Amino acid sequence: MPFLLYELGESRVAYVIDNPRSPRVRAVAKLGKKSARSETGLFLLEGPQSVSEALNFRPELLVDLYATPTALERHAELAQAAEAAGVEIEFVSEQVIETMADTVTPQGVIAVCRQFPASVKDLLSGAPKLIAILEEVRDPGNAGTIIRAADAAGADGVILTGRSVDLYNPKVVRATTGSLFHLPVAVGVELESVLERLRGADLRVIAADIKGGDLLAARNEGVLDHPTAWLFGNEARGLTDEHCGLADSVISVPIYGHAESMNLATAASVCLYESAFAHRSS
Repeated sequence: MPFLLYELGESRVAYVIDNPRSPRVRAVAKLGKKSARSETGLFLLEGPQSVSEALNFRPELLVDLYATPTALERHAELAQAAEAAGVEIEFVSEQVIETMADTVTPQGVIAVCRQFPASVKDLLSGAPKLIAILEEVRDPGNAGTIIRAADAAGADGVILTGRSVDLYNPKVVRATTGSLFHLPVAVGVELESVLERLRGADLRVIAADIKGGDLLAARNEGVLDHPTAWLFGNEARGLTDEHCGLADSVISVPIYGHAESMNLATAASVCLYESAFAHRSS
């Protein structure tokens, strides 16, 4: 039998999907692969925090929501948010959630969501002051963390060029910890053309690269007071000379200690917050 009965609380009885080999469970598991995501236009969302953000900010994107009974007992607020959003929770066994999940140790909550990339036009529609551009950023953790940092810094959006990691890679989605649902993210754009459009919207393009000038000097000179689009490059190689040449300025985050280098996401967070501070102080 594919279903079991489970007592939830004193009087509620829930059906639990317990067959990890069922076509439905396998279809969810396949969303860990880019080919399945491209074919279906769906993506995998794992963990109570990310699912809660989706329920609170973009509930219309949820196609299916699965949880183990024990996970839902631990996260009663999730059940309340789902009920408020009109989203039904389907109960699954621990074995099924392990089959669906991309993580080694899943937290018992998984959703299937519709992809919802923004357009560059969307990002520019409200006179933006701060945007992050990712060119050939391949590490999912870095990409997701930069999106999260951009959200925290109050950025108006993020742009991933076609040479960067897939926005809906499960590791990217997890690293955003829900920020994916808070600000528009455009994907698949060509760098040169998008930079022209950003300048047309009165944004100054600043490339973050080790070859650039000192960030502190740029701050003191008022370079960051202007609406800014920060350009971040590949984790290992940074930005090419050609791409740096497309920027209005090239700035580096100084290292005052003995560290050999700085993680891309950390450096990007510093740059985005420097702009956020400059905009608010001016």
